[in-house]
Amino acid sequence: MEAESEPYVRLATMRQLHQAVADLNTARSLADTLQTVADGIVEGLGYELGCVNLVRPDGDLVIAAFAGNAAAEALITGRVGSRDSWERRLSMGEAWDQLRFIPHTEGWVLLDDDVPQWHTEGPEPRFEDEWHPLDRLYAPMYASAGGRDLLGVISVDRPRNGRRPGAWGREALQMYASQAAIAISNARLRANMQRALVRLEREQQALRASEESFRQAFEYAPSGMAIAEMGGDQQGRLLRTNDALCRLLGRPVSVLRRYSFADLVHPEDIGTLLRTSAEGGRAELRLSRRDGTYLWVSLRNSVVADTADGPRFLLTHVEDIEERKRHELNLAHRASHDALTGLPNSAELKSRLSARICERPHSPAATAIEALDAAYGDVESSLTHGYQADGYEGEAIPGGGPFDHHVHTAAPDPAHDDGTKGLAVLFCDLDGFKSINDRFGHHTGDAVLIEVARRLSTCVRDGDTVARLGGDEFVVLADGLGAADAADLAVRLRNAIIPPIRVDGRAVRVGASFGIGWAECGMTVEEVLRSADQRMYVEKRSRSKVHRRAG
Repeated sequence: MEAESEPYVRLATMRQLHQAVADLNTARSLADTLQTVADGIVEGLGYELGCVNLVRPDGDLVIAAFAGNAAAEALITGRVGSRDSWERRLSMGEAWDQLRFIPHTEGWVLLDDDVPQWHTEGPEPRFEDEWHPLDRLYAPMYASAGGRDLLGVISVDRPRNGRRPGAWGREALQMYASQAAIAISNARLRANMQRALVRLEREQQALRASEESFRQAFEYAPSGMAIAEMGGDQQGRLLRTNDALCRLLGRPVSVLRRYSFADLVHPEDIGTLLRTSAEGGRAELRLSRRDGTYLWVSLRNSVVADTADGPRFLLTHVEDIEERKRHELNLAHRASHDALTGLPNSAELKSRLSARICERPHSPAATAIEALDAAYGDVESSLTHGYQADGYEGEAIPGGGPFDHHVHTAAPDPAHDDGTKGLAVLFCDLDGFKSINDRFGHHTGDAVLIEVARRLSTCVRDGDTVARLGGDEFVVLADGLGAADAADLAVRLRNAIIPPIRVDGRAVRVGASFGIGWAECGMTVEEVLRSADQRMYVEKRSRSKVHRRAG
């Protein structure tokens, strides 16, 4: 089972990777992009040295950028290694998916080849996964996703933790290499487009030749390109699109010319599009396809100015980032969910619970006279009790304005059922689980936890939350319940857990003890969970051992 801190480590790694990738898109030139790639290895991925080897037109690789050591940078930047030597390196050692790791026990044969190298002497590793100064780790960059057209190679050295990267670190490096390849390709493409545009503006006599050069770069670009009108009655209308954009959106050229990007963008992203179109720059948003689905794209606008009349149109580069977005969502899900059961983990549970309660306790409802005062203009009274002229009841929370729209959460009184509904917090602890783990092993214990998670999930409503705190403890959040409703739900959940669970042909049983707490504004998340936990232990002690027996 994962350590409790693992989701936080993964989330931190994802944030660092996301920032490093975001920095790639801020570079203005190919040289800036290459140096940003090298800097990101050191600043975002946790290595002391990072090097970018770029494929030249003749096939050899030149060291285009270096980060982490000024002396090494001055010594080897600009030096060239032959393609044959690099092909040899990328076929040696261990293949970590698309990465290539060459341990020092094999890499000594490379000390005399023509690839520029920088290393320092060091002791032999003291443990199995310790990094050796002569270890080598390479991340190839390819010009297109899934292709084998080598664009360059990222080489890294000396992880800051002194160990060879684990699965999580390898995945982060591989993702970074993929995004770096896209950034370098885009930088080259932008440079080509800018050169074409400069020729169009400055060389009137060579207009035909420049137009043809621009047309080819535009039409045959591997990613989507569009020219949109800027200003006038048809602001944003697409004047021209290339085949890549048509394929991306599943629409022919003749159809796309009837639209603007505002017609295609997801309703939630229209503000982002308008800001990007007005200012130029880059945005990530969703565009609709012909089949009605939406596709995540990176959209970069360049305002192309006419020397006589000012800005005339937008040159837009559209890159498919659906796979990266899906991967980010997957990483976010893995960081917030339990790896064994797939349920929300402790951090996600606390986040959802925190979103429902505030620091200020819920105040009693206003009297009928106070409500009339609020309706007829007694502003002071309406602000005090949270009433507005439209009848909305809300109360200001610390740091908010008087018309805060937070809906306060109150707890029903278990001793007097007056119809109040609240957010029930059911704390579940399995009875007899430890004996199953001790007798049959962790494999059986894990299978029991997975089945219990499934049974709990099938017994709650859509919108309710079933989370695993860790070990054999689960928590259920169920909103809109009265005291009797919560008690009935606890009985249903307990009855769902009790039936035997078959694991490897063996039937085992566990019981469950439930404590019912209530989330209420004015309480902290820890207080809410502690209250439910304490009530669970009271309930556990009050029941006989016969009813709690399992095995």
